[in-house]
Amino acid sequence: MLLHGWLGSWGLWQNTMKYLGQDYRTYALDFWGFGESGKKVPTFAVQDFVSMVRQFMDRLGIIEAPLVGHSMGGTVSLSFAIKHPERVSQVTVIGSPIVGSSLALTLKLAGRRWIASLVFRAMWALKLGLRISSPIISSDPNWYDMITSDLSRTTLESFLLSISSLRQTDLRPFLSQISIPAMGMYGQKDVIVDPDQWQLMQKGVSNVRIERFEDAGHFIMLDSPERFMQELKDFLENGA
Repeated sequence: MLLHGWLGSWGLWQNTMKYLGQDYRTYALDFWGFGESGKKVPTFAVQDFVSMVRQFMDRLGIIEAPLVGHSMGGTVSLSFAIKHPERVSQVTVIGSPIVGSSLALTLKLAGRRWIASLVFRAMWALKLGLRISSPIISSDPNWYDMITSDLSRTTLESFLLSISSLRQTDLRPFLSQISIPAMGMYGQKDVIVDPDQWQLMQKGVSNVRIERFEDAGHFIMLDSPERFMQELKDFLENGA
């Protein structure tokens, strides 16, 4: 099961699904408030997305599965593994915050309602900022078009409440509860989440594998696709 990050959608995983689909049945969902999912739900907190993953698995009759999450999706994956260990066989996180204070300042500010409202009223400014900063966020030239397409389907409430919840998250006290094989992938050029979050994961999880990508940023699957696919498949087959 593949889980996207903040402002993203399942579309991020299309190439990964093609690659893994040769050997695995893959699923990718849109969190409430993002992509093609419903927008009218009470809240969009990390724990709500944990519940959504459980409901998704229950509806499809999935008893147990590996979870792979990018950014916020990785935080959800770890939270799910902590709360429902019997439903997860392995967990992989990619550029994910273990503690919310690791988010870039701009993301932490987006969790404040008056700032989020201001940004939504001036969406053109946000898109301009993303275009200008695009080269330092991802080396993939298609990244900007993908993120602005996903952004257009995001509501103010999902934009605000999800990042606000993520900003307040701290998984450090619970990482020792994760006994299944876990892997953390972090790009050294990440400007969205502090790339040194791998250290917290390595310290807190007993059965963990860390892969660091010197030439990748926050979107490792776009910046270093070949190595990303190889490392992910090797982990799924051989564990930590």
